[in-house]
Amino acid sequence: MKVRVLGCSGAIAKDCRTTSFLIDGEVLIDAGTGVGDLTLDEMRRIDHVLLTHSHLDHVAALPLMVDAIASQRTAPLQIHALAGTIDALKTHIFNNVIWPDFSRIPTPDAPFVRFSEVRVGQTLKLMDKLFEVLPAVHTVPAVGYAVTAGQGYWVFTGDTERNPAFWRRINQLHVAALVIETAFSNREKDLARRSLHLSPNALAEELDCIDKGKNYPIFITHTKPAETELIMAEIQRFDQTQPFGPNVTHDIRWLRAGQEFEL
Repeated sequence: MKVRVLGCSGAIAKDCRTTSFLIDGEVLIDAGTGVGDLTLDEMRRIDHVLLTHSHLDHVAALPLMVDAIASQRTAPLQIHALAGTIDALKTHIFNNVIWPDFSRIPTPDAPFVRFSEVRVGQTLKLMDKLFEVLPAVHTVPAVGYAVTAGQGYWVFTGDTERNPAFWRRINQLHVAALVIETAFSNREKDLARRSLHLSPNALAEELDCIDKGKNYPIFITHTKPAETELIMAEIQRFDQTQPFGPNVTHDIRWLRAGQEFEL
């Protein structure tokens, strides 16, 4: 299984693309601005989109991608999301005001897109891979995902703050790589808490929930471009301050657009 990072920034700037991951060229997890770097042929290969939540940085490219390739597809694009996310998309984007309602175009019986509701704890089998829907704690209904083709799980938290239920579940999995958000620096920790995102101090507390003896690479995503260097510096000081407790270390790395995971 190959996971390609199309975008992993918390906002846009030069060379910064917002959240989107491509799984084996066929499944998108989130549809942020990183989707815009795909060719038309690459977009046409995508049959499923799994959304973590409805915020613009995670769905911005979805209506534009559908418009670009829908008429060249032979089957509807399947969009999988929580009921609240689907409602938000129908109400605020695919509403014939902001964008056409592609769930009814060209006809209600043969639309360009179909929405499919997911629930936390559900596992979807798509293209010979398993996608488990994980809990997230955010300002709108939100989830994360754990994906496997049988050789360990690639896990994405989605946008979340402190999340005990998430850790209880992934401690039961054979995790090959974890992608976790840290949107704000410690100087913005109060804003992070109010907006239900992580700061480096909160990240340290969350990583303390990993069961002892488990060690896998942890990739930091969703940083705000104006704070990226500061956030990374604060995370790199973990080794000096030992916030994880005695004799506990983590393999923390930086996620970048263009990276690929082979699992």
